[in-house]
Amino acid sequence: MKHTIHDLLDGYKQEVSFRTDRLQAPFGAPQLSSAPVQFEVSEKTHAVAHGGLAVIQQIVRETGLPDAINEVPVLKLKLPYFESDHLLNIVYNFLCGGRALEHIEYRRQDPTHLNMLGTHSIPDPTTTGDFCRRYSFEQIAQLQDKINEVRLRVWAKQPKSFFAEAKVDLDGVIAPTTGECKQGMNISYTGEWGYHPLIVSLANTNEILFAHNRSGNRPSHEGAYVYIDKTIKFLRAAGFLKIRFRGDTDFSQTEHLDRWDDEGVLFVFGIDAMKNLKALAEGLADKD
Repeated sequence: MKHTIHDLLDGYKQEVSFRTDRLQAPFGAPQLSSAPVQFEVSEKTHAVAHGGLAVIQQIVRETGLPDAINEVPVLKLKLPYFESDHLLNIVYNFLCGGRALEHIEYRRQDPTHLNMLGTHSIPDPTTTGDFCRRYSFEQIAQLQDKINEVRLRVWAKQPKSFFAEAKVDLDGVIAPTTGECKQGMNISYTGEWGYHPLIVSLANTNEILFAHNRSGNRPSHEGAYVYIDKTIKFLRAAGFLKIRFRGDTDFSQTEHLDRWDDEGVLFVFGIDAMKNLKALAEGLADKD
């Protein structure tokens, strides 16, 4: 009888359940011992530690993301890599457990990894670092817009219930760096040197819609209204019926609240407990 993939996966889950139950283990001796191991090298079969990356690459290609990235050109010549090759190489490095651009070298020297991605080679860490410095602020903004155009096509496959309400989180994130001469870095309110990017994310799916990098000494709310406006326009185009923003007191930008309210946008922001506001709140009638 030929086992199906589901049968094999179910059997594996049962074994994992059994092996993680310590009461099933033999008692009375140290558990780590020796077992017969046979090492073989195969000419046809090759193993890779991050096989799921092949599925991600397939999804990336089917959505047209590489073409969208390449619509914001920063390279005069493709020798031989395109913009999408560089950016996806960075993303895939982190998905494979890399924590720095230098770790790309592990992937470059793994022919099985390269075969899985259908490529002859990938950019080396030094080339990748040089590439990152080529983007201007305006080009980064264009790139985010292009990625969001692809996001719209992906969302179009969602059921109608997906578009009932968009819950958007706003937050300023302290991103420390060990560099000493990085452009734009400064000391944050926590005493750490680095950056203080604004992150706009869709809580429904944990997707980052916009990211705006700032020096470490900048306040959380700086420039936030610009990205709130962009997010409203983007989510309206996507077809969301309700849009709700959430954030702490730094995002209660009173000069914009009435305008957003008139547009039918909902928001849950904290606000400083000023005396006049406390008096107004205490004077409100209790509601069931």
